[in-house]
Formats: sequence, C-alpha cells, structure tokens
Amino acid sequence: MESFWQYVIRQFNNTFIRENRYRLFIDGFTTTLEVAFFAVIIGVVMGVVIAVVKVYHYRTGNARLANALMALYTTIFRGTPVVVQLMIWYYVILTFANGVTAAIIGFGLNSAAYVSEIVRAGILSIDKGQSEAGRSLGLTEIMTMRHIVLPQAIKNTLPALFNEFITLLKETSVAGYVSVIDLAKVGDLVRSRTLSPFFPLFSVALIYLVLVVGLTALQGKLERKLQKSDRR
Repeated sequence: MESFWQYVIRQFNNTFIRENRYRLFIDGFTTTLEVAFFAVIIGVVMGVVIAVVKVYHYRTGNARLANALMALYTTIFRGTPVVVQLMIWYYVILTFANGVTAAIIGFGLNSAAYVSEIVRAGILSIDKGQSEAGRSLGLTEIMTMRHIVLPQAIKNTLPALFNEFITLLKETSVAGYVSVIDLAKVGDLVRSRTLSPFFPLFSVALIYLVLVVGLTALQGKLERKLQKSDRR
C-alpha cells in the first residue's frame, strides 16, 4: 500500500511530468494572461468613454442619442451571462476569428459595461467646483475632464476597478466554451487523461489564487503610493 507522499509524487508525475503535460499548463497560463490583459485594455478604454458620455449628458442634457446607446449597451452586457455573450461572438458574429480573439473581444466589451459604471460614479463623486476651476483657467471641457477630473476619479475608484479586473481574470476560466485552451480548460483536459481530478483541478485553482493574491498586493501598493502623494 503506497504512502501519502508516494501518492502525491505519483499524481504530480501524472499531472505535470508524463507526456510533458507541464507544457499544457504553461500554454494555458499564457493564454489566460493574454485574454485577460487585452480584455482589460478594451474594458478600460471603452468604459471610460461610456462613462464620460453618460456624465456629459447628465450634466448638460446634450448627446441624448449617444447616452441612450450607451445605456442600452450597459443594460445588454450587464444583463446577459458572459458565457452566452462569448458564444454569440464566436459562433454568430466573429465566425472568421479564432477563439482567443473572440474571447478577448467578448470579455473586453462585457468588462467595459461594468467599468463604465464604476468610472461614472467616480466622476460624479468629484466636486463640480473642480470642473469650474479648470474652465476658469481656460481649459476646454475635454482638457478639464482629462487633466483634472478623470485622474481624481480613477484614484477614487481604484479598489473597485481592481476588483473588476480580478473578476475578469477569473471569468476567463469559461473561455473553453469557445474552443480556447486556457488554464481552466487545460486542467479539465489533464483530468480526463489522468482520470484523477484532484491534482489537475487543485493546481489550476492554486495558480488562479496566486494571480489574484498578486493583483491584490499590487492594488494595496498602488493605494499606499497614492496616499503618500496626497500627504505631500
């Protein structure tokens, strides 16, 4: 009868060493980071644009059509499951693209809907006098928003934004639905080959945990740095 450590060594060998399965985990890890990284960029850029349009309409009453479109956008992407959105992008809209491209676009556009609401709340939390001060200095509305309001809004919403990024990273685990061999999919593939779910799935969970802890630590470091700059 094998001991506990013999069992662990055997499972480790079956999961990572045999047939060079560790390469599958490396490739899946790389794919997960690729999807999450580019999706975050899309989410932040589009989210900020949507938030600015909504705030502009809220304060001036102009751009009604643009505001209506942005409101419809956020309603659709926040109101439907991200898995269904991914499948629509991959099987219906982007039939010419590979799974990774569809996943990046799908996750990015979904994240933009949530980021927009976070940034919008951050912008509205900035005292209106800040904008008026910028205008009194001769800055245009766009320059005032870019140089005065947005930096403060981003700083105020940093914890919420990082939480959204962490959520996005974990949500990429469903990318396997659109033929993406990401980290979670690799764990399932190795599980099917080894016929042992414990080591492959717990290994994937541990990798995700390390990534989330790393992002959380980065968030704390940035917050402390911003607090120090405020005291100066």
